[in-house]
Amino acid sequence: MRKFARFISVLAFAASPLLAIAGAVEDLQAFLRDTQSFQAEFRQTISNRQGVQAQEAFGLLSIVRPGKLRWEVSKPHPQLVVGNNEKIWIYDPDLEQVTLRRDDLTSGSSPAALLAGRVALEKNFSLRADGESEGLQWVEATPKASESNFEKIRIGLSGKTLRAMALHDNFGQVTRIHFSKSEPNPKLPASLFTFTPPPGADVIGE
Repeated sequence: MRKFARFISVLAFAASPLLAIAGAVEDLQAFLRDTQSFQAEFRQTISNRQGVQAQEAFGLLSIVRPGKLRWEVSKPHPQLVVGNNEKIWIYDPDLEQVTLRRDDLTSGSSPAALLAGRVALEKNFSLRADGESEGLQWVEATPKASESNFEKIRIGLSGKTLRAMALHDNFGQVTRIHFSKSEPNPKLPASLFTFTPPPGADVIGE
């Protein structure tokens, strides 16, 4: 009887991490379902196919779902990306250049659409739990669209809180983003998601 009780105890202990991993997909779905707005500081690194880090940047991410996103790099080189429904503005102050793209952030299989979209995640991505590392539970999201620029996107969660993303593109490059000081459902002003090109800036793509 004691051996049986010990067996049950060991089995329960061993199963608990598996249950946590299996719940990572549900935690991601809950995060997206319950999050109407989101703001966090970020650290972004980009590594090549050999794993050599080539770039590092810091800034602030702001999102209002669906379709509004602001990605503001503060250092080492300022850059601003503002997405509002079907337009995305990319402003490079050093070059005094603005690039306008017409893109729908509410659908599709881009990382931005994953965070700011309104379409059910499973429509555009195949999801699977991807284990635990760095103290986070990870979900792997593989784009279903063959024309996607990304091979896969890994999302790291602490409970139902977004903590990290790793974007693996089709050229072997990996962009890692770690979020800190995150705030779920803050009240964000509409002015964050509007953009007017500064006087004198070259505008490309209009």
